Amino acid sequence: MEIGILLLRLTVGLTLAAHGAQKVFGWFGGYGPDGTGQYLESLGFKPGRRYALAAGWTEILGGLLLAIGFITPLGAALGAAVMLVAALTVHRQNGFFVTSNGYEYNLVLGVAALAVAFTGPAAFSVDHALGLSVSGVTWGVAAAAVAIIGALIQLALRRPATETTGSEAAAQSAH
Repeated sequence: MEIGILLLRLTVGLTLAAHGAQKVFGWFGGYGPDGTGQYLESLGFKPGRRYALAAGWTEILGGLLLAIGFITPLGAALGAAVMLVAALTVHRQNGFFVTSNGYEYNLVLGVAALAVAFTGPAAFSVDHALGLSVSGVTWGVAAAAVAIIGALIQLALRRPATETTGSEAAAQSAH
């Protein structure tokens, strides 16, 4: 079991961190904060660059915490929150399967991260080395709650792309 949880933590955590590095640094074929920010603005997350950096750093921090097994429920919550926002804003309308740009991949990463919050990081982790007992139903439910609340806050701050100011509406109607 110890090796299985380690493999799960490393795979999910480093995948999340790599996704964050695409947004923050433009690594691994990513668009960096400016390109990602433009896309996020089209989804209603304004200012887009700030949201790109926030999402990217959340994925990096959450992914690395999960990968090394340090404050594991927090890492799981951060990763799951970003995956929930992505699933609801980018992928939901495309259905389930990733082959149609659906939310399948986001669901798997988010739920896998939360599963580690329930099971704990196992023996090969910083939490274990420090003697931190951060596993079980209470920690898993807390991580899921933090992820959901964090995602809902981001979604509530979102401004629909169709939202315009009075002067922008006047300019658009003149054309």
